Amino acid sequence: MTESLRIARGGKSLYGAKVGILMLETRFPRIPGDMGHAETWPFPVLYKVVPGASPRRVVCDGARGLLDKFLDAADELVRLGADGITTTCGFLSLYQREIAAHVGVPVATSSLMQIPFIEGVLPAGKRVGVLTVSAANLTEEHLRAAGADPETPVVGTDDGDEFTRVMINDEERLDIAAAERDILAAGDALVSRHPDVGAALLECTNMVPYARALSERLRLPVFSIYTFVTWFHAGLAPREFDYPSSAADEWRER
Repeated sequence: MTESLRIARGGKSLYGAKVGILMLETRFPRIPGDMGHAETWPFPVLYKVVPGASPRRVVCDGARGLLDKFLDAADELVRLGADGITTTCGFLSLYQREIAAHVGVPVATSSLMQIPFIEGVLPAGKRVGVLTVSAANLTEEHLRAAGADPETPVVGTDDGDEFTRVMINDEERLDIAAAERDILAAGDALVSRHPDVGAALLECTNMVPYARALSERLRLPVFSIYTFVTWFHAGLAPREFDYPSSAADEWRER
């Protein structure tokens, strides 16, 4: 048996963080579960705040005029060491093609991109329903850009008392219990209006802390940016499995 050479290869500034996250420029609280809270992830990540990308500008104004800033920020994350790029707002599905074409690494801008896959595993006659921070601003264009059916049911927390107001207005105080009530109420409305919904998908990355409560309330699976990025990372950094040394030696000798 020839002893395998152990060669380390460089080319990056930072190592061990495969996923780079493009952050909106925000002040609102990011609690555990929010993708902007570093302890959310079971693996290291890299963050880059995109200057001027406020929640209102991205959600309500369609991120107009911000593409170059997102491209520059994505470039920086790749230079630092990211092997894949994602973002902290599902509305950025609008930039999926542009960012992916620009940076040369896999890009997963929006949790909405999961919709076709989820519907492929649901029972016949069931479909995905979306919960969003702003149903008034989530358009068919966002859904099409994510590869989803533009007729996908969408319900927002727009009529709630806490969640949408805090996120869109970028407020520094969040009543977590009130935010959860808004999200559960939106979930109730989703399944009431659309009885064929077999799974909920959270467009908003800030909704992840409430996913368990929502799933228990609706008795349905709930997918989110967390489910998407953990899947994404599993491809960027496949798990290494231990196997008997004799098998390893046999394999190396082939």
